[in-house]
Amino acid sequence: MIITKTKLDGLLIIEPKRFEDERGFFARAWSEEEFSTLFGAVRFVEGNIAFNRKKNTLRGMHYQEAPHGQAKLVRCTSGAIYDVGIDLRPDSPTFKQWIGIELTAQNHLALFIPSGFAHGYQTLVDNSEVHYDISSSYAPESSRGVRWNDPAFRIEWPHAYERIMVARDREYPNFKL
Repeated sequence: MIITKTKLDGLLIIEPKRFEDERGFFARAWSEEEFSTLFGAVRFVEGNIAFNRKKNTLRGMHYQEAPHGQAKLVRCTSGAIYDVGIDLRPDSPTFKQWIGIELTAQNHLALFIPSGFAHGYQTLVDNSEVHYDISSSYAPESSRGVRWNDPAFRIEWPHAYERIMVARDREYPNFKL
């Protein structure tokens, strides 16, 4: 794995190190041992798939409050997405800052999003599939979100004439600490 740090502490880009031959390539998508040596232990307990039929589908910005916070490893397995993480840790020097990255089935990149971050994405093409590895199970009582276009964050989303969203994601109130 090739691990690239971003300006947000703990939010990492994971690129598989490819071993190529005439058949294609082989790459390790995740190594708990390698990751924990560099950044501390993270154990994934759940894997989820989200399939999105249409381009410009926006899911997010979601997170879970402590004690059920979730770290996520997000990968696009079909199609393409613009993936975003927002630092919601009040004591962090990058509090309320965000990172966005294009994840595609072709570039094989993944985004590691630590606990304490909100996460969401917008699909860039039809029929995009996203795979998440999650560090703790879904706890409905801890489920929270911030609005995708909240002025507190000023996320620069890819242009879309109209976004496909559920009402919950569209109607989160303005962010307050």
